Amino acid sequence: MSVRFPTPIIQFGTSRFLQAHFDLFIDEALQRGQAIGPITVVQSSGDASRASRLAALAAEDGYPVHIRGLENGVVVDRHQKVRSVTRTLSTATDWPKIAAIVVNEAEYIVSNTGDAGYAPHPADKSTEFDQAMSFPAKLRLLLKERYLAHGRPLTILPMELVPANGDVLRACVLAIAAIDDSEFQDWLEHRVIWANSLVDRIVSEPIEPAGAICEPYALWAVEQQAGLILPCLHPAIELVETLDEIEALKLFILNLGHTWLADQWQRHGSDKAMSVVRFLENPAITEALHDLYEREVIPGFAAAGMEERARAYLATTLDRFRNPFLDHRLADIAQNHRQKTERRIQGFMHWAQSHGDTTKKPTLAAMINKVPAP
Repeated sequence: MSVRFPTPIIQFGTSRFLQAHFDLFIDEALQRGQAIGPITVVQSSGDASRASRLAALAAEDGYPVHIRGLENGVVVDRHQKVRSVTRTLSTATDWPKIAAIVVNEAEYIVSNTGDAGYAPHPADKSTEFDQAMSFPAKLRLLLKERYLAHGRPLTILPMELVPANGDVLRACVLAIAAIDDSEFQDWLEHRVIWANSLVDRIVSEPIEPAGAICEPYALWAVEQQAGLILPCLHPAIELVETLDEIEALKLFILNLGHTWLADQWQRHGSDKAMSVVRFLENPAITEALHDLYEREVIPGFAAAGMEERARAYLATTLDRFRNPFLDHRLADIAQNHRQKTERRIQGFMHWAQSHGDTTKKPTLAAMINKVPAP
């Protein structure tokens, strides 16, 4: 491992998503001189079985990312090496080093720790580090070290798939920090920047020991706020006033389409090996999907003043669905189907109505009512 000091970005999480998304963005921006610097990756789970992944992430010649799919109807199939990660550590074995880096080097903390990382643990209230702590509790200890050292603020950029993820993480950390003095709590709440963001890229397969296969499409939308400066410039990054429109596009076009396809798949025999792209080889399914978008979904976006943007996003979404290299199985999409139907289908109908859409939506209504569409 060859560490280029300093590493102003500290990343909690080693997932293949981060490898093919944020780490790739930083690598490409560094090559153009448009990133603040390289990354220290921290494994917060302490999983010793992933030691080979940690080592490979910081290999001097980088790790591979294979980008495959359709972009504007054209096949993309390219390999890249990512060299933005120059140091890897684990909270289970390297806590003092991690604390020193957060105190002395960090300008940004990025996270993608999953739902399990946020789950509260009895150890969270401890004043001393315990590997059993949740990620917010570990973060609170690290931020307190920084506060006590010099009080220099920094920017926190969570990438967990949680609405208002920055606000949620701040609330989690502040709840644990209720045992601390009020000055530290005030510093956490008002000096540290907690950014809300939304990420999107289908990363279909890992490459062992580190690396990933992903689609061409990628997005990182970050909600603007006072004092926020991004760690890099990249075409896939959008700085926006609010995430509301982007969240609506993703949830009510991409995710809604997935849930409708899963519903149709369940009605057509539930072949567990069936992928989205194979399912869409059935002309009747493809025609019905296009009809659903045109007759029931686009009118909702038109009522919200977003028709042009929705049609452009839909074209990209259909390219993503037709990706010939992506083994995106409907059995995986169908997990938690009832909850997804409520959030994506029923949620869309309420959202569209709230924007004045009065058009009929028989297919979507049938999914909610669990009866065949007329």
